[in-house]
Amino acid sequence: MSKIGVFICHCGENIAAKVDCTRLASALGDHPGVASSIEYKYFCSDPGQESVKKAIRDNNLTGVVVAACSPRMHEATFRKACAEAGLNPYMCEIANIREQCSWVHNDGEKATDKAIDIVRSMVEKVKRNNTLQPIEVPVTRRALVIGGGIAGIQAALDIANAGQEVVLVEREPSLGGHMAQLSETFPTLDCSQCIMTPRMVEAAQHPKIRLLTYAEIESVDGYIGNFQVKVRLKARYVNKSTCTGCGECITKCPSKKIASEFDCGIGRRTAIYTPFAQAVPNIPVIDKNNCTYFKNGKCKICVKSCPLDCIDFGMQDEFEDLEIGAIVVATGFQVQNNALYGEYGYGKYQDVINGLQFERLASASGPTAGKIQRPSDGKEPETVVFIQCAGSRDPSKGVKYCSKICCMYTAKHAMLYAHKVHGGKSRIFYMDIRAAGKGYDEFTRRAIEEDEAGYLRGRVSKVWLENGKLMVRGVDTLLGKPVEVAADMVVLATAMIAQPDAKEFAKTIGIGYDEYGFYNEAHLKLRPVESSTAGIYLAGACQSPKDIPDSVAQASASASKVLALFSKEKLEREPVIAVNNESTCAGCWGCVLACPYDAIEKKDIKDRSGKVIKRVASVNPGLCQGCGTCVTFCRSNSIDLAGFTEKQIFAEVMGL
Repeated sequence: MSKIGVFICHCGENIAAKVDCTRLASALGDHPGVASSIEYKYFCSDPGQESVKKAIRDNNLTGVVVAACSPRMHEATFRKACAEAGLNPYMCEIANIREQCSWVHNDGEKATDKAIDIVRSMVEKVKRNNTLQPIEVPVTRRALVIGGGIAGIQAALDIANAGQEVVLVEREPSLGGHMAQLSETFPTLDCSQCIMTPRMVEAAQHPKIRLLTYAEIESVDGYIGNFQVKVRLKARYVNKSTCTGCGECITKCPSKKIASEFDCGIGRRTAIYTPFAQAVPNIPVIDKNNCTYFKNGKCKICVKSCPLDCIDFGMQDEFEDLEIGAIVVATGFQVQNNALYGEYGYGKYQDVINGLQFERLASASGPTAGKIQRPSDGKEPETVVFIQCAGSRDPSKGVKYCSKICCMYTAKHAMLYAHKVHGGKSRIFYMDIRAAGKGYDEFTRRAIEEDEAGYLRGRVSKVWLENGKLMVRGVDTLLGKPVEVAADMVVLATAMIAQPDAKEFAKTIGIGYDEYGFYNEAHLKLRPVESSTAGIYLAGACQSPKDIPDSVAQASASASKVLALFSKEKLEREPVIAVNNESTCAGCWGCVLACPYDAIEKKDIKDRSGKVIKRVASVNPGLCQGCGTCVTFCRSNSIDLAGFTEKQIFAEVMGL
């Protein structure tokens, strides 16, 4: 006989303001099978949980229904309380009377009636619940970090410093990401390379980190604790084991006018190159698309100049399979193409550049050795106009969201310009100054008060060339009049966007993404570094626009999640998975095609002599995420979802 306990939470006034909790408790107290029905202001509190435990022990309850908020919020809390009281945690159900009732209704009488129906339906379901046991799966204690920027390096070092193996994969020839391109960092104006380069070297030399640069992820299969990852090692055409990074091949290469990706197109590189002087590893790669030998079979000057015979034009891409327990995705961001904004002249006028290009101009390791010079003629600009929100907060052409870092790096650019070009004038067109961070507002005030950055609140409508000057037409909304500034150079605070292949890569590794291509977290507040796929974590700007401190913090948070996973030899997983009745399975394979996690396999049923008599579907409990898609596709009605069987769902519906 069922003995169900019903616990109705007021949730402060979130529920009690609309739902008559006393009437609800009274109505459920008379329901068949309910042994206890009580109300309390906060059942999630420690006294509230203790009252649940006491009721379970005193009444020998066989099931518990907590009428409260969303199960995503406190289901784990109440399941734990039930387990501590000796009740199987999967005999506990949450009736959501907050989001699904009190928050969406104004009529208290009707809201209470609805709450009664919701709780009654969950009582009927829990009567038919089965005692489930967590699934145990082995854990491979090796982490994969995808992306070698500051977030990826931080995550890799944190995991490795805790004694666990890490494979760090970066698709560019060197570690560093966008941070390596920066001149100084806000709000302290310390040298980016001075911070980044030691971390890059530390990661490359760490005994627990295996570094794979110029490599890409081809496929990810498996499940938490047991991922199978295929990595493609792209051909460098340089032997890594013998190359010492002497640079002879680079200096002798005749193809010297190729636009440098690292310098954002304003610098030049050779066909065989390292991205920058401090590259890690310091091993060059050959750009096959621009190499004279690959285009016409001639040249080979790099081969002749290499003292150690490291050049090998016959190299092919290689593939490597890895056994991985957890994955940290730190693939970073890109900047939007400002050619979308014809009115700003980007791509039309050489002296209209984006913020990342200005960073390379200001960097001591940049193409101008840190001198602020116009790309068109190399002259020092006397007046620079900075245009903020160039692509951000612009639903018509750009993106709706704020890129978060632009206000800060524009203030930094104005300060760097003032420090390098004495007597130069900077004008900044802005919508709002968003400087939310420790020392950030003080930093922007310093740009205005000490370095005399002139802020003009308004948008720019047009940039054009007139008599050798870039004319910038905008408006000053504070003065209420139009403004024209004659500039020598214009810098656009470009929107931060997801990587161009972010959506395709998300499909490859099996995680969710939003409309912009940024990767979705499992829960915005409670699980901000976890993806929807167990065992895959997020770090840095691949999830949303972030500055360096936030990226580092999130990387360390992801590393802590990985280490928590690796702290056990076996992992306990939710037992809410699909279960197939092999005796009635027709082997139609509709479930195999429908499963988004590839968790269903074809299994041979053999007789005693080993002869195959039937082929049926078999659910891999490690891969199954309990989504239930296969249940709807099963033609023979053989598949059920543990905890949500057909009988339970039918009883729940009939209880309404």
